[in-house]
Amino acid sequence: MAFQIRNIVPGDFPLLKEFLYEAIFVPEGVAPPPKSVVNRPELQIYFADFGSRAGDLGLVAESGSEVVGMVWCRLMHDYGHLDDDTPSLALAVREPFRSNGIGSALLQAMLLLLKQAGYPRVSLSVQKANRAVHLYRRAGFHPVRETAEEFLMVAELP
Repeated sequence: MAFQIRNIVPGDFPLLKEFLYEAIFVPEGVAPPPKSVVNRPELQIYFADFGSRAGDLGLVAESGSEVVGMVWCRLMHDYGHLDDDTPSLALAVREPFRSNGIGSALLQAMLLLLKQAGYPRVSLSVQKANRAVHLYRRAGFHPVRETAEEFLMVAELP
């Protein structure tokens, strides 16, 4: 599948809400939550006023003229919060476009962008049952904390 990765632009910011919903892990056999779930305060922090704060970084994957994936980071107190100096990462690829290397390409490009921006590490939260755990491990993330259901993972950016 042909796709290209580019920097996020303000016209893409409204899509963050949609891609945050795509990023929600839904175990097999479980009904997905309503789309309105992203309006909860603990989830709004991923997209509200994106681009207005230092540390807001994002990349978009496009196939043709369609946005098929997004990865973004910001300094925030979210599920993936490690400390106040480590950006938290969110990544989503639209369902029909998964398993085509888009997530890996977005993740690698974001790790490079974060390194160039001077960040020593990046963190994320992922459910243990989510197959994306393998993607994150291959990219250099390792668990630093865990609950019964989730990992807090960190990638060092030397």
